[in-house]
Amino acid sequence: MTAATIVFAALAYLSGSVLYANVFGTIFGKKELYQNSADKNPGTANAYIYGGFLCGTLTLICDLLKGFLPVFMYLRFVPEQEEWGLALVLAAPVIGHIFPLFSKFHGGKGIAATFGSLLGLCPYFKPVLIFAAVFVFLSTVLRINPHFYRTLFAYIFTAALFFCGVSPAVKAGFIIITAAVCVRLCFSREEKENPEVKLLWTR
Repeated sequence: MTAATIVFAALAYLSGSVLYANVFGTIFGKKELYQNSADKNPGTANAYIYGGFLCGTLTLICDLLKGFLPVFMYLRFVPEQEEWGLALVLAAPVIGHIFPLFSKFHGGKGIAATFGSLLGLCPYFKPVLIFAAVFVFLSTVLRINPHFYRTLFAYIFTAALFFCGVSPAVKAGFIIITAAVCVRLCFSREEKENPEVKLLWTR
């Protein structure tokens, strides 16, 4: 593994370790706003719910960018890319968000950061479109509740779909991301209700 890859992966992890829900929550006078939530998750959804529209929007943009920029810049400024190197840089921002160095390794679920990392592969949009389609499908057509289980199954189903026609580096990176998300969810402090599955045409 090249020195450039190691540096990018380290910077990507540090980028992910900045929890913008905390940053903007503090700026808008709602420090640790997610502590009022059921899942205690310092992420975009709670930034919207407990911090307001502007706080949530800024958190979303920055959570996307912290995944997007490391991957985007790695692909354009590192001439000798390795498949395992790209996999590591792709996963590092999400791992940073889930296990942040600056917040005692207690972070969020990594959904927005994952979307950001996959968007960083542009103009190779297939992976992010698959991930988005799975989330939409599990939120509308085959509705899985609560959100804890929807997130879990969305990552697992996407990882399975990535075995068909997605580059090996992206496949490996997403498997690492999925493993990190599964660990995070297993140790989540939120109450885990029984999963419920409903079809679109049922109430």
